[in-house]
Amino acid sequence: MQNKYTDLVKQTFDFPQEGFQVKDNYLQFNGVDLKKLIDKYGTPFKITFLPKIGMQVSKAKKMFADAMKKHKYEGEYYYCYCTKSSHFSFIVEETIKHGVHLETSFAYDLEIIKSLYQRKKITKDTFVICNGFKTKAYTKNISQLINSGFTNVIPILDNKNEFEEYKKSIRTKDPVKIGIRIAAEEEPTFDFYTSRLGIRTRDVLEFYVDKLKGNERFQLKMLHFFMNKGIKDDIYYWSELNKVLHLYCQLKKIAPELDSLNIGGGFPIKHSLAFEYDYNYMVNEIVATIKKVCKQNKVDVPNIFTEFGSFTVGESGAIIYSVLDEKMQNDREIWYMIDSSFITTLPDTWGIGEKFLMLPVNKWDEEYQEVHLGGLTCDSHDFYTSEEHINAVFLPKSKNIAIKEKQEPLYIGFFHTGAYQDQLSGYGGIKHCMIPSPKHVVIEYDKSGKLVDWLYAKEQTYQSMLKILGYIK
Repeated sequence: MQNKYTDLVKQTFDFPQEGFQVKDNYLQFNGVDLKKLIDKYGTPFKITFLPKIGMQVSKAKKMFADAMKKHKYEGEYYYCYCTKSSHFSFIVEETIKHGVHLETSFAYDLEIIKSLYQRKKITKDTFVICNGFKTKAYTKNISQLINSGFTNVIPILDNKNEFEEYKKSIRTKDPVKIGIRIAAEEEPTFDFYTSRLGIRTRDVLEFYVDKLKGNERFQLKMLHFFMNKGIKDDIYYWSELNKVLHLYCQLKKIAPELDSLNIGGGFPIKHSLAFEYDYNYMVNEIVATIKKVCKQNKVDVPNIFTEFGSFTVGESGAIIYSVLDEKMQNDREIWYMIDSSFITTLPDTWGIGEKFLMLPVNKWDEEYQEVHLGGLTCDSHDFYTSEEHINAVFLPKSKNIAIKEKQEPLYIGFFHTGAYQDQLSGYGGIKHCMIPSPKHVVIEYDKSGKLVDWLYAKEQTYQSMLKILGYIK
């Protein structure tokens, strides 16, 4: 019987896969020697593999270009990156290198926009799509950007009162581009029926006629549509998309300036080696559906905007832990204790029950067993006990890991963790049980095309935490 961990993986999945292969009994991530990084930096540490971002952007752009060519689609495609998925400068700047535009969600995001412009990373022609419920500070910053000559800043109205703020504060001579977010209806399984964001569908036409039609200062340029469930091939998604398209066509007939449809984000990423999703099919069907409905209504097709966050940056991230010890808590539950905390480093795992792609870095030639993974905090929810494709976790056996000093510990990696985890856990702040933020390693290609790594941030110190808490002046 073949009962090594490598046998388990090869019997269960097609392996190796894009981004994952085993060389000399050690896992490699996008060609990166993880053991070399472990020896250099020690665990725990986070990885950002920057080249993956460009690969994802290029993948989406090609899919839309191919679909538009196939269907003789006359509109343009614009790829926007959601800054809220990861605000780090090296990530945002990497997206910009690949001709990406930006989407914001809060007032402080626009300070990032200003900084990018000052450092000549973007121009005043870059599209900046401003989403979210707007505070006074947010509308003020939006207005300041528009007043300073940013020609493609598009505030997406989340409610009808927001428009009044722009009427007071924007002073440009040229017409200001405005968008409207449609309050999408969610699946019956959601806790709510209609999204809290956006304007009710039934109110959009009336609002346009009352406030925007014939208004020389403002032009409705974009309708925005997004569902929390993401872009999925099911009846519910296609039904909601068709509703929005028919509304677009109704508006287009009385608002000739309307020329763009923003379908938001929602492309899933791989959280299991069993992941299957036909991106090309979905893009092709979206483009075909938009053209079909517009043709039926005899209106020009819109430019298509997307706002990909997780799809852009998620698969660039990973976090590597060591297993400190093995605990047998009853007759059948074995716990591997990691040298960090899931609550502080992967908050989605306990906050919304998210599953990430998890694999051991070493010991692929050892026998495997079912285990539970436990974090360092004393919180009962600091654990990881199932994967996306199965209600269990299997890892190589490694008894009494901490006692056998001469034996290499088991290293495990969680992959495709690059979106939202730092934003949710509060990067560099006070963590649960004062578990420190791990080291953060960035990997990119140098000018010669060689992979290089550099330490973006050291592990958080107790001094930095005590200073925040007021114990150190």
